[in-house]
Amino acid sequence: MSNRSAVAAAPLYRKIKNHILERIRAGDWAPGMRVPSENDLVKQFGVSRMTTNRALRELTDEGYLERLAGVGTFVADLKARSHPLEIHNIADEVRNRGHHYSAQVLALEKTQADPHTAQAMGLEVGTEVFHSLILHEEQGQPIQLEDRFVNATVVPGYLEQDFTRITPYEYLITEAPLLQAEHVVRAVQPSAEIRAQLCMDADEPCLLIERRTWSHDQVATIASLYHPGNRYELSGKFTP
Repeated sequence: MSNRSAVAAAPLYRKIKNHILERIRAGDWAPGMRVPSENDLVKQFGVSRMTTNRALRELTDEGYLERLAGVGTFVADLKARSHPLEIHNIADEVRNRGHHYSAQVLALEKTQADPHTAQAMGLEVGTEVFHSLILHEEQGQPIQLEDRFVNATVVPGYLEQDFTRITPYEYLITEAPLLQAEHVVRAVQPSAEIRAQLCMDADEPCLLIERRTWSHDQVATIASLYHPGNRYELSGKFTP
């Protein structure tokens, strides 16, 4: 099927979503700007109200729009966001928002497990482990500092990777298939060094996600993921 045929065959609600996303990504509709109403979109696209409602509802769920009852629908002030109980590739999250992803590798080295790292990974103190410190950026602005320790016996090729081209997630998901994960989320006062790396204001809160993952019945990695509070949020839906 040609690209033109594929576009023509796309569901009507998706055409409306794509139209709105194109206007947002092009900068035609800025954060806080009111978007056309359901009635306006019905007339513009010649579709049902149900179709336009679905498009607006999905864009709201995805964080692109904000809907205020009795007022209207507005372009959201996009923050980097992630589901609190799921593990995703941060590069994909950024690109899915239509933004440019980049990374700086601040450290990629062999080291020895200190008592805290050894206990968390189920290793002897002094065991050789790999360490990486990576600054993830969206539109050139830092959104996550990833401080990760890796079990060298589980992922022996970790230090050979170029993490400006792929993320640790992309590499680890193939080399150490995820068996189990543990998350701890808390607010912290970051050190001066972390605050500087994330370009945070002096009084800005920091969100820390501590993540431990298992593969092949062993702890594969432990990671401390630091986020500037005003540029990152956790958001997700749950089915009880």
